[in-house]
Amino acid sequence: MSGDRRTEVRNGLEPCLPRLWRYALMLTRRSHDAEDLVQSTCLRAIERADQFIPGTRLDRWLFAILRSIWLNQARSDRVREGEGNLDAEAILTFDGAKAIETNILIGQVLKKLSALPTAQRETALLVYAEGYSYAEAAAMLDIPVGTVMSRLAAVRAALTKDV
Repeated sequence: MSGDRRTEVRNGLEPCLPRLWRYALMLTRRSHDAEDLVQSTCLRAIERADQFIPGTRLDRWLFAILRSIWLNQARSDRVREGEGNLDAEAILTFDGAKAIETNILIGQVLKKLSALPTAQRETALLVYAEGYSYAEAAAMLDIPVGTVMSRLAAVRAALTKDV
């Protein structure tokens, strides 16, 4: 049975990598740290594949692993807020006037998101970018649904401030 789980986890990892990387990037704020975090997540998932429950959502399990690893690292490293922010406008620049306008807007949103407290950033990413329901995000973050709603209200207020 554990061989079946290991195969299911290994086969499911690759499709989840872009989403894991986005989540890791929002948490760590640095590309190389996000890559390290995703790699650690994949390794831990393979090592602990016997803990995965077949028939459940692999992506939720992987997100929980990633978050757990990040929290442990953040506690031990005492991560400083605001360090290593990405220059989103430089990263998201493409040719074309419309693409540039869109990327400027995206850059502004990402800068505002980056300035938010970690709890609000990760909640916004899970619900708005990854499409999880409030209940799913609450379960993944181990918080009440009302807290998810409150965090998202604060995110919306911060993003629309000065608009």
